[in-house]
Amino acid sequence: MNENYKFFNHNTCEFFPCHKTNKPEEFNCLFCYCPLYALGEDCGGNFRYNEKGFKDCSKCLLPHNPKNYDYIMSRYKDIMKIAAKKD
Repeated sequence: MNENYKFFNHNTCEFFPCHKTNKPEEFNCLFCYCPLYALGEDCGGNFRYNEKGFKDCSKCLLPHNPKNYDYIMSRYKDIMKIAAKKD
């Protein structure tokens, strides 16, 4: 089965790659802005909190690894809970 929709490499982007990598040809730009950021500590990525309390994801390659598409999609229910309107 062809699953090309799970990978997009935008190597002509002026910011490519946005994180250091030894394999730029395998760098997935599909999730350019990580949808897991809103999950805070539960995102599953390699992040730290900076001195101002914000997540620093500069060393995280989780959304840019082609093998992690299914993991990210599996977390959308959690993201939807955060975004849901509160009564």
